[in-house]
Amino acid sequence: MVRTRESSASSKSLTVIAFVLAIAALYFGRTVFIPLALALVLCFLLTPFVSLLEKIHFRRVPSVMVVVVLALALIGVGSWVVAGQLVEIMVRLPDYKANLDEKIHSLHGASTGKLSKASASIQELGKELSAVPGQATGHAEQQARQTRPVQPIPVQVTPPASNLVRDLGAMLGPLSGPLETAVIVLIFMTFMLVKREDLRNRAIRLAGRGQLSRMTQAFDDASRRLSRFLLLQCLVNASYGFLFGLGLYFIGVPHALLWGTILAVFRFIPYIGTWAAAALPVAMAIAVFPGWRQAGMVLGIFVVLELMVANFIEPLLYASHTGISSLAILVAAVFWTTLWGSVGLILSTPLTVCLVVLGRYVPQLKFLEVVLGDEPALPVEQQFYQRLLAMDQEEAMSIAEGYLRDNQTERLYEFLIIPALRMTEQDDYFDTLDEETKRFILRNVRELIEDTGDRLEAISQGIDDRYVEDLREPTKSGAEISCIPVRASSDELVVMMLSQLLRSAGFRALEGRAGSTDEMLAEVSRHESSIVCISCLPPFSAAAARSLCKRMKSAFPNRRIIVGVWHLDGGPETAREKLGAGAPELVVTRLSEAVAEVRRLTSTGAFTENLAKVENV
Repeated sequence: MVRTRESSASSKSLTVIAFVLAIAALYFGRTVFIPLALALVLCFLLTPFVSLLEKIHFRRVPSVMVVVVLALALIGVGSWVVAGQLVEIMVRLPDYKANLDEKIHSLHGASTGKLSKASASIQELGKELSAVPGQATGHAEQQARQTRPVQPIPVQVTPPASNLVRDLGAMLGPLSGPLETAVIVLIFMTFMLVKREDLRNRAIRLAGRGQLSRMTQAFDDASRRLSRFLLLQCLVNASYGFLFGLGLYFIGVPHALLWGTILAVFRFIPYIGTWAAAALPVAMAIAVFPGWRQAGMVLGIFVVLELMVANFIEPLLYASHTGISSLAILVAAVFWTTLWGSVGLILSTPLTVCLVVLGRYVPQLKFLEVVLGDEPALPVEQQFYQRLLAMDQEEAMSIAEGYLRDNQTERLYEFLIIPALRMTEQDDYFDTLDEETKRFILRNVRELIEDTGDRLEAISQGIDDRYVEDLREPTKSGAEISCIPVRASSDELVVMMLSQLLRSAGFRALEGRAGSTDEMLAEVSRHESSIVCISCLPPFSAAAARSLCKRMKSAFPNRRIIVGVWHLDGGPETAREKLGAGAPELVVTRLSEAVAEVRRLTSTGAFTENLAKVENV
């Protein structure tokens, strides 16, 4: 045990060290990793188009060249149009000066108010206080200059040398870095598109020794998620920019195409990109039009589009393709921006998708999926149990009610309450649950079952038809079934749930109480039940259930016995193995299976004969 703990701690330490080293490598090697990441994202974006050309019998290299040339042409035309309109705006900017001055003057308001007078007085007083030392200093400097001898300053005139290469370098200097990165990205992207299968196979061989299937699933999942996400994002952003530009065109804002294009491009930058791009056309409307109405209309169009896209369209389209929570997107944006600057901000979502996929398929990186993924941190049954542990009755009942709105009653019992009871018994067995908390959990679970039972009874009487599916074609056979718990507390609550479901199906279900084996046998003998259902909540009731089954079969050979080993992994076969040689013929692990077995037994012809034998006894 000590060695196991030491190896586990060592493994965690190695994972942390590897994680820190990876972050350091990403930061210090950003000159190489940034072009590589950009090329990888663009490769995922363009791969579907290359595959489409290959399906119509184009060869690999011509398909890649056609797609790359078309992409570059699209980017070039868009950049040319945007640059031309930006130059036109800069040329016409002085024409808007008078309108802007008038707007600024109107915002200042009247200067005759009391607040304006007080502000002017304070400013003038400050000038008077600061003028005295300043004037003295200026006078001293003037006297020093008058007494100091004046020395002539030699001037050397050098004729300018004409150098075309140097002039071109000075002109393109600010653009040399981005152009160099763009060329490297283009080379990487083209190579990846041509050799994508070979690169995939090499990566699988490098990372997937001994787990080829898992790594294949990881690569397929990552490529599918990224390709679909990027394509959908391009489609949504282009549609968004088109509708925004169309709205600006009808309002009369100059250069509507430019603003729509800028907004579509800036939407690739999470959070700040959209708002920064929307501020530009609003400022243009303020500068061009004399009033404020057009600027308000531009802002209104943007707000309506943003609310529709961000709250309806994007969650509908992106939810199944990214697998990232909204908080993780924000954290990832800050993380990648810190590492790689503005390029990291643009690439934050695609790179985080890759990290989530790695966390899903690599056990050592499971924490990445938990931290960044959009799956619930806790399953609903653990949420329910955790709230009961915290003695938060209101939220626990809210979770149960929310689950019941989307599911039938038997699913509430099978997949929410019974797992919570199993966790309660387990924590109680290992002394991690105090007696007061256990009583609180059992009391609230009992109240929940009773309330649900009242609803089921209302349904059976035709008062409430909202959950009519719970009836499942009620049987009117009038058969009587005894439900016996192996142990007190949790098993008795399961007996309550099973009895409710049997009664809603049209049977007469009798709820037994836990006690000694002789007491439970005596209780069964007092009734004429032809079927006995024994409730056993694993993992600590198996031995008691085994003993009770043997005594029950010996005492009542003519009665059919069903043992429910609830929610056991492995199904009835595993449950039968746990019960051993004394296991009855019918063993189930779900409440629905128990009800189905009772239906089957009561529908056979032999059931009437067994019932007659029981009555004679």
